[in-house]
Amino acid sequence: MKDEQPIAEFDLQVTTDLNALTQVSEWLENIVLPLIPQDLWWQCSLIVNEGFTNAVRHAHQNLPPETPIDIDVKVFADYLEIRIWDKGQPFNLESKLRSILQEQRDPLDREGERGLVFMYKLTDELHYTRTDDRSNCLVMRKNLT
Repeated sequence: MKDEQPIAEFDLQVTTDLNALTQVSEWLENIVLPLIPQDLWWQCSLIVNEGFTNAVRHAHQNLPPETPIDIDVKVFADYLEIRIWDKGQPFNLESKLRSILQEQRDPLDREGERGLVFMYKLTDELHYTRTDDRSNCLVMRKNLT
């Protein structure tokens, strides 16, 4: 983990609703696009969309729609850090990715798991941890240089 101060920090809280993806995408575009190289924008947008969609569809599938999902974005001089917080059950991301990547199938043929592969391939760091307050945090880092 890097020990520097971010150039900019942003946060958004939305409810557990796939329709909020439009709000998340517009928010991200307004805050991040001016601060990162244009050619990385689509990658950052895709990983946030996949992370948010997974929180709604999987982590919060049995939770009330008003359950919040928090998204934090920090822009540093040479990387972008995105954190998506959910209240679902713990999930072993590393184990799931390992099993997906060991199979001999094209990840694009996977209806329900290709988003994890996209996040893995388009980030420089990816992990999902359980916090002390019984939340989960998906951390995605993307180098900007």
